[in-house]
Amino acid sequence: MGTVLFIILKKINIHTAAMAAVMAFGIVTQGVLLNFFGMPFFLGSFGKILSIADLALWLAFLVSIGLTIFKGEFKMLHYANPINRFGIGTWVAGTSICGIIFYRQFGAGAEAQALAILNGGLWCFYIWISLLGFKELRSSPFGRQAHGVLLLTTVSTQSLVLLFNTVFHEVPVILNAALIFTGFLFYFISAWFILKRYAVRGWNVAKDWNNTNCILHGALSISGLAMYKSGFADGSAVMWFWLAVFLVFLIVEAVELIRLGLRIRFYGFREGIFTYDVTQWSRIFTFAMFFTFTFFIESPLQAIILNTGIWIILLLLAVELYLCAESLRRKQVQIPAAFSKETSV
Repeated sequence: MGTVLFIILKKINIHTAAMAAVMAFGIVTQGVLLNFFGMPFFLGSFGKILSIADLALWLAFLVSIGLTIFKGEFKMLHYANPINRFGIGTWVAGTSICGIIFYRQFGAGAEAQALAILNGGLWCFYIWISLLGFKELRSSPFGRQAHGVLLLTTVSTQSLVLLFNTVFHEVPVILNAALIFTGFLFYFISAWFILKRYAVRGWNVAKDWNNTNCILHGALSISGLAMYKSGFADGSAVMWFWLAVFLVFLIVEAVELIRLGLRIRFYGFREGIFTYDVTQWSRIFTFAMFFTFTFFIESPLQAIILNTGIWIILLLLAVELYLCAESLRRKQVQIPAAFSKETSV
């Protein structure tokens, strides 16, 4: 309740993609900590506290979104810009992880199922406006600013697969197949827009490469996990898919390391990498999602990735929480449009 009251009293209008924080925190708790440390450790009071914290954040963001509707600001803040609009996908994916938390941590079967159905309706609305968004990007200058936020169409779709296969005893094979193929279709469409933007000369890695581009591998990781959890693909097929995801992960993160060095060189540590931006949550989400996917895939690299990745993810989360707290403390929380140039890594 404290988080909700803070949102109301401070009259905070969240960034459209702010629910990425719920996604990131949720997958760290449910995918990383639970799998790495085991069920007995996580199902105690520690796991409950983390789960309640994520649910509280989700509820607070929903209240903020509701207030924008009440005040007539929804269209201006969340819909008007065709790229920013794609950030609504975090609402679907964030709700999916919260539905899984309700079911796993609190045994709320019927409630989680009802939430899953409502989330399916939200996904239908999101997909409709995303299709309109793709159409607008083809014929507007915004298309030249496309970045990883478009891939939330894939992430939100595959999150439904994970949610449905968690809270329902049986999910029709045709539904799983339809959602998974739809997610891949949106991945190829989104990737085409993103690669088209960077296929021209004159862009700068330090200035023009967006934080959200790491979803290029995050969207594939959640797709692989969806295929595995739904039983859509067998072990060998998922293993080959994991190798492809790992290759994309290495390529994208190599670009990220180059960008990191250039930003430190041009802007220094403080402005270059230690300035809060809501899109930074996407990195934690994608790393945690790759970790979770890897946990279920037997490979020679599994132990190395898990034993190293756990500490990298926790370090990134700690840094992000600190930057977010500092930004709130200084009352300098920025709510930039998702299509604007970013000032942090």
